[in-house]
Amino acid sequence: MQRLGTGIGWRPEIADAVERMPGIDWVEAVAENVCPGHLPESLRRLRARGVTVIPHGVSLGLGGADRPEESRLTALAERAEALGAPLVTEHIAFVRAGGPLTASPLLEAGHLLPVPRTRDALDVLCENVRIAQDALPVPLAVENIAALIAWPGEEMTEGQFLYDLADRTGVRLLIDVANLHTNHVNRAEDPAKALAELPLEAIAYVHVAGGFERDGVWHDSHAHPVPEPVLDILTDLASRVSPPGVLLERDENFPGPGVLEGELEAVRGAVRKGRVMREEAAAAAAEAAAAVVTGASSALSAPPSTSPAPASPAPPIDADVDAARQRLGLAQAALLSALVAGTPVPEGFDRARLGVQARALAGKRADVVAKVAPELPEILGDAYRPSFLAYAHGHPMTGGYRRDALDFAGHLLLTGPIGRERARRELGEWWLERSGPVPRSRRPGVRMMARAARRVLLHR
Repeated sequence: MQRLGTGIGWRPEIADAVERMPGIDWVEAVAENVCPGHLPESLRRLRARGVTVIPHGVSLGLGGADRPEESRLTALAERAEALGAPLVTEHIAFVRAGGPLTASPLLEAGHLLPVPRTRDALDVLCENVRIAQDALPVPLAVENIAALIAWPGEEMTEGQFLYDLADRTGVRLLIDVANLHTNHVNRAEDPAKALAELPLEAIAYVHVAGGFERDGVWHDSHAHPVPEPVLDILTDLASRVSPPGVLLERDENFPGPGVLEGELEAVRGAVRKGRVMREEAAAAAAEAAAAVVTGASSALSAPPSTSPAPASPAPPIDADVDAARQRLGLAQAALLSALVAGTPVPEGFDRARLGVQARALAGKRADVVAKVAPELPEILGDAYRPSFLAYAHGHPMTGGYRRDALDFAGHLLLTGPIGRERARRELGEWWLERSGPVPRSRRPGVRMMARAARRVLLHR
């Protein structure tokens, strides 16, 4: 297992600060935000200095009922090769549901949602991981996610689920200790128990991040300082095994470089504290072993046990996995539809918690659309967010955030009210420029078509 050291999540907003930070051994970049043929100069400079760069995927949906899309796997492989990465990472989550498998509309979550810890979900996940492993040029590591909701009827703990996944596929694990804390608050799951059940030798590296608690729910925001309970879980992990790498994630509300460096030092301190605990425990165990050496010698003379080691479960046959995909697909489609389309809550779920998750998904959609289309909040001003949240309530995302931005703008133009006439005109121009396969300004014969479209869109 490659030793990575201490790293930080590379984001364009803090690229310059990351380059100047002392003691950064490696960085992680969101795979979907990197173009293999046009790598950011900051990443090029870091690589030239010998800093390892690992692509971190967020849209593959390995925990979904469908097999991973070949195009997404190809894109992830291209990024790994372009960055010279020693491995790539993704999430144990589903991000879309519906479609041909369930004969229902395909819905996008725009977020990482938890898979049920059931045998069906494990069988599907294992096959999806094997498909991904075969398509990637470097090893794959998968991350445990944070969850606001719990599936009814789960058959395994998180630690057992991850152990079986690693045992059956050989996949490495990216353990997010902040997500263990989130699940402790939201789902009453014991982080220490999860760590005790993990195959520690499979850990590729560790994530650390901040969040906040509101009304008894922990939100894994990646926009707040790392709290002490998360550092305590990191110390517990480091007391059990030496993590090959530890990385600080920050995605929003970026503080100054000094604050980030302070958080990195706190992360290093938690790992050092865990190492001391591990060394002390090893020394105590050695002393205990020496004290009973006579008894141990006697035990060695006894005949060896003939009990066979427990065998790993055999991979299910394809027909079984296909049936599991069907069952999992129906369950995930029903849940996602309740979250983003307002359909009835599936039986067994906590309605209040599902409402919190639905509002969080809508809020994230509004935030990301504002990032990919910053002109929209500029045009609409204070009306942007309430208008988008009202739109999201009845319009699930079906084609990614850029398509979402166009659909939202088109919806406002057709249904209004927008308010100021200037805002309507600017929004119409924005939509016309981006609604075709190429920008309106580059299309042949565009002026004649634009006049007709403008009459429809701008003078309702």
